[in-house]
Amino acid sequence: MNKLELNIKNVAGFVSADKINALDAAAAAGLEKLEKGTGAGNDFLGWLHLPSATPESLVASIEANAATLREDCEYVVAIGIGGSYLGAKAVIEALSDSFAALKPAKGARVLFAGQNIGEDYTYELMDLLKGKKFGIIVISKSGTTTEPAIAFRLLKDMLEKQEGKEFAAKHIVAVTDANRGALRKLATEEGYATYVIEDNVGGRFSVLTPVGLLPIAVAGYDIRQLLQGAKDMEAATATADDSNVSYLYAKTRNALYNAGKKIEILVNYNPKLHYLGEWWKQLYGESEGKDNKGIFPAAVDNSTDLHSMGQWIQEGERSIFETVISVASQNHDVKIPSDEANLDGLNYIAGRRIDEVNKMAELGTVIAHVDGGVPNIHVTLPSLSEYNLGQVMYFFEKACGISGYVLDVNPFNQPGVEAYKKNMFALLNKPGYEEESKAIQARL
Repeated sequence: MNKLELNIKNVAGFVSADKINALDAAAAAGLEKLEKGTGAGNDFLGWLHLPSATPESLVASIEANAATLREDCEYVVAIGIGGSYLGAKAVIEALSDSFAALKPAKGARVLFAGQNIGEDYTYELMDLLKGKKFGIIVISKSGTTTEPAIAFRLLKDMLEKQEGKEFAAKHIVAVTDANRGALRKLATEEGYATYVIEDNVGGRFSVLTPVGLLPIAVAGYDIRQLLQGAKDMEAATATADDSNVSYLYAKTRNALYNAGKKIEILVNYNPKLHYLGEWWKQLYGESEGKDNKGIFPAAVDNSTDLHSMGQWIQEGERSIFETVISVASQNHDVKIPSDEANLDGLNYIAGRRIDEVNKMAELGTVIAHVDGGVPNIHVTLPSLSEYNLGQVMYFFEKACGISGYVLDVNPFNQPGVEAYKKNMFALLNKPGYEEESKAIQARL
């Protein structure tokens, strides 16, 4: 097995093949809208052919800048929020040693900031960086998004004071708009290396742009293989038939939604995939949750969450379905030893690999949940590698575009995201929000 596989057999008892295939016309139309750029949000389709269109010169430049940061710095802080951080975080966490932070570093460690407004988090990050050589990757189209702008102001000032403006200028990389915005202006003035966030790529679809590629390369991973996996998936998802896994997934989840399954839970059985679930939640939540429509995206890490969420999934309200991501092969081999006393009663599995036990937990759970009224879609990855992560991320992106059009929403806008910002600015008395400030204070 060297490619992602999709299996929908455990949906059959809940929606018929006829119900799924009844969405063929809508899914085919959705795919055509993507490929021809005729649907709502068609000015945000720059991600669609990124894997096959990314120039060698860009990849080489990213690798060169990443090498400089890795060699010169103990830490590199990637500053961004939402799509400007989740894709890179998902890939890095999936490929990293689970205990890398407790082992000697091999090159710079990638840290994240600007993804929250936590004062203790920020203080503790800055405390860690005291006296350390560090670099910054700041990711923002405008340079004025509150969370990353606060983090960048603090860390830029700290870096310049510790190492001087010359070092800072050489070790701050800005990923921003080509021509406009505060960050573009500052980068030009200070002489930072820069990469462009194209106007036609939204944040949640940006992992295969420099937004994701640069932090991933700094972490020491092969961005060429990541792009190759996505490129192969791009080619494999071009036809409007069930051989196209993105097309089939989009149809199936919408058929379940039409049958009353309003919540989709992304399930993994590998703890390294936690942040893939976080990335996926943003991708589908922002793309489909509008016009009072949309499947609610949630995620669990099994078998851990079988001991917390398992009861609700098994016997709670039957408004859910699961998409299970299984990793076929592990990178290491650990067998369970025999014990003469056998006080824990585990000798019946002595000599077996931990992954065999995990796979039986996965299979047993799928059977139990299906029996309990929870449809299951199954996605299998050959292993955790750059290539396979490129496959699965592009698979989900393409399916998201098709699925949004089947749902009859614009998959590429997010008007609801602005509501909290307006209230926050009013509460903070931001200049220009005087009337809003008066109105919101009157409500308190």
